[in-house]
Parts: sequence; C-alpha cells; structure tokens
Amino acid sequence: MRPEELRVAEVRARHEQELLRYPNVVGVAIGSRMRQGAPTGEPCLVVYVERKLPPDQLAEGELLPAEVEGVPVDVVESGPIQALSG
Repeated sequence: MRPEELRVAEVRARHEQELLRYPNVVGVAIGSRMRQGAPTGEPCLVVYVERKLPPDQLAEGELLPAEVEGVPVDVVESGPIQALSG
C-alpha cells in the first residue's frame, strides 16, 4: 500500500463510525477520487449514500464534509444495500 493510501486507511479507521451516523449513508470505503466521471488517481474516502441529494435539500448537519483530516470525500449514490440471505 502506498503511503497516501495508508494515510487514507488510517483516516477511515478514525472517522468511519462518525460518517455512518449521517442520514442516508450506507457505507464508507477507500477509493480514487472521481471528477466528471473519470478517476483522478487521488486517494479519497468514498461515502456511499442510498440517494444523492442536492445540498439545498439537506438540513443543517446532514451535509457530508468535503474532506476529513485533509483527505477528500467523494459521495457516491449506491441505492439501498441489503445483506444477502445465506
């Protein structure tokens, strides 16, 4: 793992539970930042939400941070996530 990826992993470990408390958030992962549908190669925290909403439709305190400890946050719409029955 490259040093910048290791740093993102450490930030995720410290903040994942906090990010999961936001309404609509269903997961947090490490990934590559996307801009206009293309990967930039920049490591980031990927926060998965059931449904992505415009900022003006979110109440105060529901807007995810743009970065955590200097690590960019990318918000990705995933839809609902359900456990598979085993």
